[in-house]
Amino acid sequence: MPKAKPRIGAHTPTTGGMAKRSIDYAVTTGAEVIQVFASSPRMWAMPAAKPELDEAFKIKAAELDIETYVHAPFLINLGSPTEATYVNSLASTSYSLGRAVDIGALGVVIHTGSAVDATYVDQAWKQIHEGMMPILNALDDDAPFLLLEPTAGQGQSLVKKLDDLENYLKALEYHPKVGICLDTCHVFAAGHDIAVKGGMTKTLDLLIQIAGVERFKLIHANDSMDVCGALKDRHQNIGDGHIGVDAFAELLAHPVVANVPLVLETPGLEEKHTVEVALLKKLRDKK
Repeated sequence: MPKAKPRIGAHTPTTGGMAKRSIDYAVTTGAEVIQVFASSPRMWAMPAAKPELDEAFKIKAAELDIETYVHAPFLINLGSPTEATYVNSLASTSYSLGRAVDIGALGVVIHTGSAVDATYVDQAWKQIHEGMMPILNALDDDAPFLLLEPTAGQGQSLVKKLDDLENYLKALEYHPKVGICLDTCHVFAAGHDIAVKGGMTKTLDLLIQIAGVERFKLIHANDSMDVCGALKDRHQNIGDGHIGVDAFAELLAHPVVANVPLVLETPGLEEKHTVEVALLKKLRDKK
């Protein structure tokens, strides 16, 4: 039986429609998996679905065997002390999960967010629990996963380092529809030194220890413009930053990654991503 291999792809533009632009992007770059925004990443707007366009996208993605993930808007912060932000965050998360169903996506990525004020942390966990449990409990068995993406550890981040994921999972009652998306730039910025030999393995082992292998669903494969522990979320192309190619080779060699897709969120469009997808595939397929 052949060894399982993770799919490799990139975040794709949607201007011009997912059925055209996103699919063409995947074909051009050689992507086996893509991530899209289902609405503006920097606005609360939740446009109505267009079923005929969604169906056209699903058909093309299925024909080409391309898996899809949705990245929810960056504005979402379920731990915010600002009532309007919190309410909009719940609505946007619910909307993104619905749109994922519409286009046949497997998961929806949300940033784990911030309490903003150090005195608000306890309340942040309470409101995450109160607001999100009804949304999660309404999901059926075939619904996409909600994928928690730890941030770069800046400010009053609720997940400063991977250990803090335990608090988030507790707040969501370890719901079976909650998974994890690991961003390599974010985890490096937060202080997990994945650039040193063995560092990536140690970090992946820690993630599995905390969350369990069954929750590890997606990887954002990004190099970093800044050094380890800088608390800065600045993505760089693979091999051009402080993480380096060897760390991604180590990542792809780890057994827990066998069924976890890698999605690039690095600078540049088709030209850059075509090269990076090919590089990651070469590392993946190396015997």
